[in-house]
Amino acid sequence: MHDLHLANQILKLILDYAQKNKLKKVTGVVIELGEIVEHGSEIASENLEFNLKMLAQNTLAQGLNVDIQKVKGDSWVLKEIIGE
Repeated sequence: MHDLHLANQILKLILDYAQKNKLKKVTGVVIELGEIVEHGSEIASENLEFNLKMLAQNTLAQGLNVDIQKVKGDSWVLKEIIGE
Protein backbone atom coordinates (compact mmCIF):
# COMPACT_ATOMS: atom_id res chain seq x y z
CA MET A 1 0.00 0.00 0.00
CA HIS A 2 2.82 2.41 0.82
CA ASP A 3 4.48 1.48 -2.47
CA LEU A 4 1.33 2.69 -4.25
CA HIS A 5 1.31 5.99 -2.35
CA LEU A 6 4.95 6.66 -3.19
CA ALA A 7 4.42 5.62 -6.82
CA ASN A 8 1.57 8.11 -7.07
CA GLN A 9 3.78 10.90 -5.67
CA ILE A 10 6.52 10.08 -8.16
CA LEU A 11 4.12 9.91 -11.10
CA LYS A 12 2.76 13.36 -10.24
CA LEU A 13 6.32 14.74 -10.28
CA ILE A 14 7.00 13.05 -13.61
CA LEU A 15 3.83 14.40 -15.23
CA ASP A 16 4.42 17.91 -13.86
CA TYR A 17 7.96 17.86 -15.25
CA ALA A 18 6.70 16.58 -18.62
CA GLN A 19 4.11 19.33 -18.85
CA LYS A 20 6.56 22.10 -17.90
CA ASN A 21 9.10 20.81 -20.44
CA LYS A 22 6.52 20.13 -23.18
CA LEU A 23 7.33 16.44 -23.43
CA LYS A 24 5.00 14.35 -25.59
CA LYS A 25 6.08 11.08 -23.99
CA VAL A 26 8.06 9.99 -20.94
CA THR A 27 10.11 6.93 -21.82
CA GLY A 28 12.04 6.36 -18.61
CA VAL A 29 12.92 7.41 -15.09
CA VAL A 30 15.81 6.80 -12.74
CA ILE A 31 14.97 6.65 -9.03
CA GLU A 32 17.37 6.26 -6.14
CA LEU A 33 15.62 4.39 -3.33
CA GLY A 34 16.91 4.05 0.20
CA GLU A 35 15.47 1.84 2.92
CA ILE A 36 12.15 3.55 3.49
CA VAL A 37 10.03 1.95 6.20
CA GLU A 38 6.45 3.07 6.62
CA HIS A 39 4.15 1.50 9.21
CA GLY A 40 6.56 -1.37 9.75
CA SER A 41 7.03 -2.33 6.10
CA GLU A 42 9.93 -1.47 3.81
CA ILE A 43 9.07 -0.14 0.37
CA ALA A 44 10.23 -2.79 -2.10
CA SER A 45 11.75 -1.82 -5.45
CA GLU A 46 9.70 -4.40 -7.32
CA ASN A 47 6.41 -3.21 -5.84
CA LEU A 48 7.26 0.43 -6.45
CA GLU A 49 8.10 -0.28 -10.10
CA PHE A 50 4.90 -2.32 -10.59
CA ASN A 51 2.71 0.38 -9.06
CA LEU A 52 4.41 3.17 -10.98
CA LYS A 53 3.88 1.36 -14.29
CA MET A 54 0.28 0.58 -13.36
CA LEU A 55 -0.52 4.20 -12.48
CA ALA A 56 1.23 5.44 -15.63
CA GLN A 57 -1.23 3.59 -17.88
CA ASN A 58 -3.28 5.95 -20.04
CA THR A 59 -0.87 8.83 -19.37
CA LEU A 60 2.04 10.12 -21.46
CA ALA A 61 4.26 7.99 -19.22
CA GLN A 62 2.60 4.72 -20.24
CA GLY A 63 5.20 2.01 -20.88
CA LEU A 64 8.03 3.93 -19.25
CA ASN A 65 11.24 2.17 -18.28
CA VAL A 66 11.78 2.34 -14.51
CA ASP A 67 15.35 2.09 -13.23
CA ILE A 68 15.40 1.87 -9.43
CA GLN A 69 18.83 2.03 -7.86
CA LYS A 70 19.16 1.00 -4.23
CA VAL A 71 21.16 3.47 -2.15
CA LYS A 72 22.05 3.91 1.50
CA GLY A 73 19.84 6.08 3.63
CA ASP A 74 16.14 6.40 4.26
CA SER A 75 14.90 8.56 1.40
CA TRP A 76 14.28 8.53 -2.32
CA VAL A 77 15.30 10.83 -5.16
CA LEU A 78 13.89 11.13 -8.67
CA LYS A 79 17.27 11.42 -10.42
CA GLU A 80 16.29 11.55 -14.08
CA ILE A 81 13.26 11.79 -16.33
CA ILE A 82 13.77 10.74 -19.94
CA GLY A 83 11.32 11.78 -22.60
CA GLU A 84 10.66 13.14 -26.06
